Amino acid sequence: MGPDRYPLTRAQSIALSGASLLLLLVATTALGPLIAGSGWWWAGAVVAVAVIGGGAGLRALRTPPSLVPPLELVVMLLALTLLFGGATSLALVIPTPDTFAVFGELAEGARRTIEQQSVPAIPVPALVFAIAVGVGLIAVFLDLLVQTVRVPALAAIPMLVPVLVPGLFVAEGAEVPALVLTAATYLLLLRVDVRVRRAAELVQEDDRDDAPVVSAPKRAPIVSTMGASLGLAAIGLVAASVIAAATPSVSTSFLVGTGGPATLFARGVSPYVDLGRDLRRPEPVPAFSYVSPEGERPYFTLLTVERLEGQIWSATDRAVDGENTLGTLPGPDGLDDDVLVEPRPIAVQVDQVRTAWLPVPYPTTEVSGVSGSWFWDQGTLNVRSVDTTTLGQQYRLTHLDVQPDVAQLRSAPAAPSDAVAEMTRRLPADLPPIIAETAASVTASAATRYDAAVAIQAFLRGSDFEYSESAPVADGYDGAGFEAIAAFLDQRAGYCVHFASTMAVLAREVGIPSRISIGYTAGTPGDERVDGEVVIEVDSHDLHAWPELYFEGVGWVPFEPTPGRGNVPDYSRPNAGQDTPGVVPTGPAATPGATGRPEGDPDRALGGPGGAQSVGAQTAQLAMIGLAVAFVLLIPAMIRVGIRAARRRRIRSGERPADAAWRELLATAVDLGLPVDPRRTVRGVAAELAERPAFRSDAESPPGERVGPRAALERVRDAVERERYGRVRGTRGAAAGVAAAGGPGAGATAAGGATPPAPAGGSGGHDEREHARRAALAADLASVCDALRVDAPGARRAAAVLLPASLRPSARVALGRPVPPGE
Repeated sequence: MGPDRYPLTRAQSIALSGASLLLLLVATTALGPLIAGSGWWWAGAVVAVAVIGGGAGLRALRTPPSLVPPLELVVMLLALTLLFGGATSLALVIPTPDTFAVFGELAEGARRTIEQQSVPAIPVPALVFAIAVGVGLIAVFLDLLVQTVRVPALAAIPMLVPVLVPGLFVAEGAEVPALVLTAATYLLLLRVDVRVRRAAELVQEDDRDDAPVVSAPKRAPIVSTMGASLGLAAIGLVAASVIAAATPSVSTSFLVGTGGPATLFARGVSPYVDLGRDLRRPEPVPAFSYVSPEGERPYFTLLTVERLEGQIWSATDRAVDGENTLGTLPGPDGLDDDVLVEPRPIAVQVDQVRTAWLPVPYPTTEVSGVSGSWFWDQGTLNVRSVDTTTLGQQYRLTHLDVQPDVAQLRSAPAAPSDAVAEMTRRLPADLPPIIAETAASVTASAATRYDAAVAIQAFLRGSDFEYSESAPVADGYDGAGFEAIAAFLDQRAGYCVHFASTMAVLAREVGIPSRISIGYTAGTPGDERVDGEVVIEVDSHDLHAWPELYFEGVGWVPFEPTPGRGNVPDYSRPNAGQDTPGVVPTGPAATPGATGRPEGDPDRALGGPGGAQSVGAQTAQLAMIGLAVAFVLLIPAMIRVGIRAARRRRIRSGERPADAAWRELLATAVDLGLPVDPRRTVRGVAAELAERPAFRSDAESPPGERVGPRAALERVRDAVERERYGRVRGTRGAAAGVAAAGGPGAGATAAGGATPPAPAGGSGGHDEREHARRAALAADLASVCDALRVDAPGARRAAAVLLPASLRPSARVALGRPVPPGE
């Protein structure tokens, strides 16, 4: 893989750079299914143009080839500074220590956004920075392969990165137009390289002695070069398709904070295990603190779960909407103007809680002061980030203190079908019987949906139920699935998860839309004061889950069924309101469709159907990625094996067997890094090879008595000369002709002269002699190639297998079939 023997002119180098740049820009579009919009592509394009264009400029200035890649990295740094350095740079492109600090923050933000976003991802600055860096590094590697090492065929390796990545996150993988265009531009690069090399060869003068030279045709054979190009492109596309299809997609995983190492779009606070575990900690961990100037002490919501999937409560897996920035927070759903609402300002300081979900009361209409990119979710108004976490955040918010009266709740009509998501009403058909029986018994005397909700809350807070963080674990029903709810109703001991999920299911059973909020209770006043206001401390023991029920005209209303925890809202107390209500019949929830019964791992309750992966899935994914990388790295070796096998078939049964043997011999020499000039005559090249140590053992023996690799080399040489020129000059040639006819090691000689051609048609004896001649030629070729390998060092032999230099387009043209005289 040494430098190319034919230096390129400035125009030729620029042509290759242009083809490389086009290939990179087209291949990068394959990332389109993963990222929303097109701004990220333009940022990558700027860096790619800077790197490859900078490399072309450096070569035009005659920069030593070894210095070009490091200087391209410097150019990439300048481009990144221009795009992302901002005011921290000098003259917009010169980085300063502050610039590198900004890059560090962007890199950390990129890691978080990869963990926290689902696809298509919002192109926040941190993600765009990561894409620009990746494109820049690929550009440096691509330019190194194409211009410095001069093996454009291997440009397929870096181009597989953007082509394969979509298959890791979306089941469909990269889009077909992107794959086709990438293959087309790859073929264009190979074609440009062939033409550039041919043009470079034609202007070179042979600096050797006056040895005869067989020149290749001025135009490279279109069929052979395009055939090889199409073959390489087809292999790359097939490999990309197979790997993308075989690699598990993780696009459906959901976001709740930092999550585990097995997911790329991970989760964090897992309420149905971590919540109970945190509640059972002997020592609480500080979460956050807040100051409420007007004395408001609300619950703080992290995440709202609405969907029942078999045994699992799960959050909706709606993708983050890039338009839902904090400056556009809407009002809550279903709230009429006649309900009393008072805005309350709150200042929050996050201590040790680290999650992608911002603790905010429901409903919150304003948030300011947070760093990073944060977006609100339609309906739940949960606020989550795609590139940062809550750790260390300081922010201010405005919370709406909704104060409905009992009359408004009692008179609320049934929610229209489009008022709330259907998933907030849905129940599976195979509920444990105790759930329906309990709902009917508890709400038998309830005249309205509101009264049914109050009755359910009072039932769960009654003396028959016990708050216990250990009983569900000891008795094996820790979690929020239906079997856990049935066990809880039987055992009547649990903590907030069991009370909240039970009330939500019982409410749906009597026709009230419901959901569960996970977050923190109001906390405890501390000793610290800020501007005369008491600081409220919230810790891990304040983690909590509570149900919210929907009433038309009021919206989502929180209830508190967990005894001994939190605060019971005034409107939900049994004695609230003294007026006799009008009867609004309760009815069963809408009949849902079957949702199946996936494994009820509570730790995956927020993950949706594509949540955290099992250890087996992780191992399978890593193994598949390893196989994919190995496959890509072995592509050159597989191509070389195929070419070698094709030539051996030609030696055994095809046309021009000696020419096939000679081409394989030269290809082996080129793979081993030998200084072979294929433009010289066959006899001249053979003479050069015969001077190598492995061929010197019988150098002093007469030609007819030689054995071993030197004799084999001479027999292959003479067979090629006979096949190409139809006659052998001199005694040595005639002797070799007789030796070839008699098999390897034959020492008989004959008088000089032409070897008579075999009669047309031939007899059985002629066929046998031809078969023996071809077998002898194949044996001689194997002996010569083995000798060449013996002379080569181990590293060169390994490179000959993994990165065969004979696959380079220039070598393919040079090793092509010479044109015999007269043609």
